[in-house]
Amino acid sequence: MKPKTIVLIALTVLGYNLYQHGVTINDIKHQQQPLSGIQFKKVPEQSPTNIPPFTDNNHTITPLARFTIRARVLSVEQYRFDRAAVIAPVDLALAWGRMADPVYYERMDVSQSGRWYFYHWAGEPPLPQQEILESSANMHMIPANDAVRNILKHVRRHQMVRLKGFLVEVNSPDGWRWRSSLRRDDSGDGACEVVYVEAIDIEAN
Repeated sequence: MKPKTIVLIALTVLGYNLYQHGVTINDIKHQQQPLSGIQFKKVPEQSPTNIPPFTDNNHTITPLARFTIRARVLSVEQYRFDRAAVIAPVDLALAWGRMADPVYYERMDVSQSGRWYFYHWAGEPPLPQQEILESSANMHMIPANDAVRNILKHVRRHQMVRLKGFLVEVNSPDGWRWRSSLRRDDSGDGACEVVYVEAIDIEAN
């Protein structure tokens, strides 16, 4: 069998497998996916996925769960020089539920640094501490395409955003690994979500 024939068969099989899983190479790599028709809940939603691993910017991306969220932006931090910046140039500290209400989050000082999200307050907490923990998170954003990357660059504090994509694990040829949390009630190292963002909208005020 000629080499060109082998390549053609391999690409055909890959395309069929992706089609069977409800996604195409163009879907993942090039297009901002529509958000119309998605019923966003008051809390982030994740569901199982069988999308196979794929390569992005020389990293292997393994989808762990489908993910949609409508949330308030508490803080934005852009990264250019750390290990993850090549694939995740932006982190968003997001809040949902009562934590998305300025009545509560504006009583807190929120900041981001070193891929972490920090908050503190004076006196009594604006909400029960467990609710704050379960209603906010620092999320590492991996844009699926240039359209998503451009929108992420324009996200600002206080805005409401809607996005869909996948919670993922990232592996690189040099052995570096980055795995998303799949829970909203964890904290500390490894508790952040690593989100491969297919589409994002900034809601008009």
